[in-house]
Amino acid sequence: MSPKKRTSVLPFARVTAMALVALLLVVAGVWASWGTAQHVLLSQGREHGTLTVTGCGDEVCTGRFVPEDPTPPRTDTTIARSVAVEKGGRYAVVVKPGTTEAVRTGWAGGLHAWLPLGGALLLASLVIGGGLRWTRGAYAAGAAGGALLVAAFFAL
Repeated sequence: MSPKKRTSVLPFARVTAMALVALLLVVAGVWASWGTAQHVLLSQGREHGTLTVTGCGDEVCTGRFVPEDPTPPRTDTTIARSVAVEKGGRYAVVVKPGTTEAVRTGWAGGLHAWLPLGGALLLASLVIGGGLRWTRGAYAAGAAGGALLVAAFFAL
């Protein structure tokens, strides 16, 4: 008779915990990105135009918004301050509904909106490679996150 083989629960618990951490990182990246990305991706029916930045504070820049529609321009429109927004710059934007806050459109705006997801994919690749020991999945997640960050850098 052969002795019964004992199986430990620890390897399964480790894999489950690491998979949940990796999933949490990616979901958090999508959640953080979606707040801005939805206005860039689903911009049909929203107010489009050009924003000329006239001044910047610590967190936001304000400027003159000239809509594509035949409505009068506004001077109270704001955009989040980042390295991609500078005083005197002209940007194609879409205005968030019900606010005076603008978001950049086009490739540059879309890639900028998904930056949190790129960082989350890079962090998740460490968990996937180190905790789960799935090297191909780690390389794929890291390459996708890195490509997103590099593309956003060059687009902005």
